[in-house]
Amino acid sequence: MKFYITTSIAYVNSRPHIGYALEQIQADVLARYHRLIGDEVFFLTGTDEHGAKIVRAAETAGKEPSEFTDEISGEFVKLTKKLNISNDDFIREALAGRI
Repeated sequence: MKFYITTSIAYVNSRPHIGYALEQIQADVLARYHRLIGDEVFFLTGTDEHGAKIVRAAETAGKEPSEFTDEISGEFVKLTKKLNISNDDFIREALAGRI
C-alpha cells in the first residue's frame, strides 16, 4: 500500500518552536510505523517563505527577505536532522514556487 504524509509547511517569520518539533515527531512516528508494516511511504515537510510577516521580520532583523528566509529555513532543516526525522523531502515554498 502507498502511504503519503506531510506536515504543515512551517512559516519562517521566526525560528522553530516546540510545537513544530512535536508535529515533526508525530508525523515521523506515523511514517516509520507504515514503513515497518511494509507500506511504500513518502514523507514530506518544509517551509513557507512568503508573506508580509516575513518581510517585516526580515526588516526587524536588518536583513533582506531572501537572506532571512535562508537562515530561518536552515534552522528548520537543522532541527529535522537533530530530531532524526525520516522525511523523504524538504520543500521551501517561496513566492515564485518551490526553491
